[in-house]
Amino acid sequence: MRDFPQAPTPAFLFDLDGTLIDSVYQHVVAWRQALSGMGIDLSVWRIHRRIGMSGGLFVSALLRETGLKLTREQIEELQTTHAEAYEQQAASVRPLPGAPELLAELTSRGVPWAIATSGYARTARLALGMLGLPDDTPMVTRDMVRRAKPDPDLFLAGAALAQVDPAHAMVVGDSVWDLLAARRAGALGIGLLSGGYGRDELERAGAFLVYADPAEMLDRLDELGVRQSD
Repeated sequence: MRDFPQAPTPAFLFDLDGTLIDSVYQHVVAWRQALSGMGIDLSVWRIHRRIGMSGGLFVSALLRETGLKLTREQIEELQTTHAEAYEQQAASVRPLPGAPELLAELTSRGVPWAIATSGYARTARLALGMLGLPDDTPMVTRDMVRRAKPDPDLFLAGAALAQVDPAHAMVVGDSVWDLLAARRAGALGIGLLSGGYGRDELERAGAFLVYADPAEMLDRLDELGVRQSD
């Protein structure tokens, strides 16, 4: 048998909120609380559709829909108030079904992975304990990159932390913003329904496979080229 080049080991870059932890609606409520504090009344569904963007871009997109204008200082105040409101609800956040087991299984098989989230370290690192992960887990947060989703910076940085080529990685996310960023990073996208987006939306944004949650993805790792042994 000829000695042809071997395929690289699969690698995964995970979004966090709605992908590994069940926190989307806590973020929605926290954003609504922060916006209401400034006299901005927005429907919950409008807020949900923007979850996954960076905080600054998120606020700008929502304000564009309302026609309101805020100063940079007010936008920063909104983000701070959101973080405080989310922290008050953090005790109610739980890992999504199968998330800790999925990460443990990938680690046991020697599959590289990292977490790349639009959240700031202040709130994102709260998830490490609930997922049973150590403090040195490879995680990229919003404060570590120039731009967040739908720009590819987070996933490019996550690939660097995992020491893999983005083109050989698969991005796992629950929103269209994750999948748009994955395409721009040159990575394949995997969609999860656990953040509230529909299958059709995720597939249109570039997901080549869609699973209900991390548990279903774990059951079907062979579909993604992750094998017990060669």
